[in-house]
Amino acid sequence: MVNPPTTTTPITDLMGFAERLAATRHERGLTQQTLADRVGIHVSQIRRYEAGNSAPTLDVLRNLAIALAVTTDSLVFDTHEREPDEELRLQFEATTHLDPEGKALVKALIEGVLLRQESRRWAAVS
Repeated sequence: MVNPPTTTTPITDLMGFAERLAATRHERGLTQQTLADRVGIHVSQIRRYEAGNSAPTLDVLRNLAIALAVTTDSLVFDTHEREPDEELRLQFEATTHLDPEGKALVKALIEGVLLRQESRRWAAVS
């Protein structure tokens, strides 16, 4: 059996996450102990996260975001990492003005194109 193509990008970039976590904590004026208390974990775990030696579970990541009043995306991803490709940005922005039927049509078209691309990658692997 052939495995599907995969990306080698990790779910979280530990150093990027570590830097963003520490910076956000500092922006909020919180000590590591205060953040640990709000999240319900030991302060040594916050130290490990900020040193880049450990990554939080999804539950802890969620609790960190809540305690810091930020989104999980802001802790995990670079500022523009999840934005649309520059070439398609204007088109995606224009979709905000579509009625529900138009949005459903655009969504279906995008899903179709993505499925086609994925089937081509699978065909190339076999």
